[in-house]
Amino acid sequence: MADLHKLTISELSEKLATGECSSVDIVTDVLSSIDANDGKAGAYLTLNREDALAQAKAADERRAAGENLPMLGIPVAIKDLLNVKGQPCTCSSKILEGYTAPYDATVIAKLREAGAILLGRVNMDEFAMGSSTENAALGKTSNPWNLDHVPGGSSGGSAASVASDEAIASLGSDTGGSIRQPAAFCGTVGLKPTYGRISRYGLVAFASSLDQIGPFTRCVEDAALFLDATCGHDPKDSTSLPEQDTGFRQGMMEHQDRSWRIGVPREFFAEGLSAEVRSFVEAAIRFYEESGCTIKEVSLPHSSYAVPVYYILATAEASSNLARYDGIRYGHRSAEAEDGIDLYYKSRGEGFGEEVKRRIMLGTYVLSSGYYDAYYLRAQKVRALIRRDFDEAF
Repeated sequence: MADLHKLTISELSEKLATGECSSVDIVTDVLSSIDANDGKAGAYLTLNREDALAQAKAADERRAAGENLPMLGIPVAIKDLLNVKGQPCTCSSKILEGYTAPYDATVIAKLREAGAILLGRVNMDEFAMGSSTENAALGKTSNPWNLDHVPGGSSGGSAASVASDEAIASLGSDTGGSIRQPAAFCGTVGLKPTYGRISRYGLVAFASSLDQIGPFTRCVEDAALFLDATCGHDPKDSTSLPEQDTGFRQGMMEHQDRSWRIGVPREFFAEGLSAEVRSFVEAAIRFYEESGCTIKEVSLPHSSYAVPVYYILATAEASSNLARYDGIRYGHRSAEAEDGIDLYYKSRGEGFGEEVKRRIMLGTYVLSSGYYDAYYLRAQKVRALIRRDFDEAF
């Protein structure tokens, strides 16, 4: 069947339930779209073609046995920092070339349980450090709408795979905008859930207090379906929220009257905002107001500190998290080293890209003796003020 690769999760789920198509049909159509388009967009690093078809066949058998889950038989692309057992997990970095994941991340296990089809690994900025997918060591990804433009980042491959009809949905991660920004660049729906709503177990860490996993989809309903399938408490993740909340799609369907209250922070319209961006945001505000929403101006007075606070906290945590890549336990090992210390230096020097090195150096500096209180501790205090602004606005 043609054009199955262009449909939403909910549309395909309905077709699967009525027997109008099979999961094998959907995966075959998506693989054909990848063959036709991925040479342009470059979303995928690896594609598990035979395994995807085998998963699709198993999904059809589950449906024939009576299962009718919304994600059953739906092809999904995976950002290359989530562990999928038996598959490479490189974070688009030379330092992890050759590494094969020995286990499934919790979010991957939940997708398997829900019957989703794992298509392959999509590109990203190295270790999720970047906003354009130009800091990728293992491939180039372009914006499907204009191949001369970037898809955003760090989850650029995740956004591009959905925007170019090479996946029905995809998984990404967001530390400082890495789902929301590429979703905006590529015209997809991107959701960064509440921290701890989706387990981070099996996610390669960038900044542990900020990292969060979330979906890219074609519509808001699909994002809610995806969240229902992947959220929940996980004892393997100490930061996992204890609540077992699901029912996001049901809640969304029950609140479609658009009698919403939408806060517009005045600080977001400060000097430096692009006139083109301002005009589109103002048009969106007018749309929701004309649709029956209540628009209320709010204040987030500490917004101007958000970027410097992010760069202090994120780089500090990255410096700590990336210390494990030493050329000894796994990953790239320099062939030029003369002794143990030299092995450490050269393996990291050869394996990490320039942006990763910059962030490690900055993070090490703000954590160093004499600077911890001046930078890291102060940033933590300002972070609390930024959070308080949101609490008061809500």
